[in-house]
Amino acid sequence: MRIWSVHPRYLDRQALVACWRETLLAQAVLAGRTKGYTRHPQLERFRGAPDPLGAVSAYLVALADEADARGYRFDRTRIDEPTLTVAPIDVTDGQLNLEWVHLRAKLEARSPDVARRWRTVETPDPHPSFRGVPGPVEPWERTRP
Repeated sequence: MRIWSVHPRYLDRQALVACWRETLLAQAVLAGRTKGYTRHPQLERFRGAPDPLGAVSAYLVALADEADARGYRFDRTRIDEPTLTVAPIDVTDGQLNLEWVHLRAKLEARSPDVARRWRTVETPDPHPSFRGVPGPVEPWERTRP
């Protein structure tokens, strides 16, 4: 499961669709609708929010907004709380940088045109549900630098 901390504008089609599906799974886990993936480390960031379901819903809304901007159709009826406004979750610049390196490698291999578009970006913007703060890679991250 990869719920990206970087802004969805950087994701290629495959990553955007996969992130949508995986975040819907995360929402189901947080809502208690499934027994799988309950200990997945990427869920820690949402569980730490004052309103975990609201936080994951806000994350999904931003993914759906990006999909709309590209002419894709993501089913917004699958978002539990689509109109809720929540405070952003902190994400460290170390985490953003780790994910940026990981994403760029994927883009180079899978979507070279997208990789070229973002080649000059050194520090990516965070997903709209996150606020960048100084710090190392997040403790829940399995892939360590």
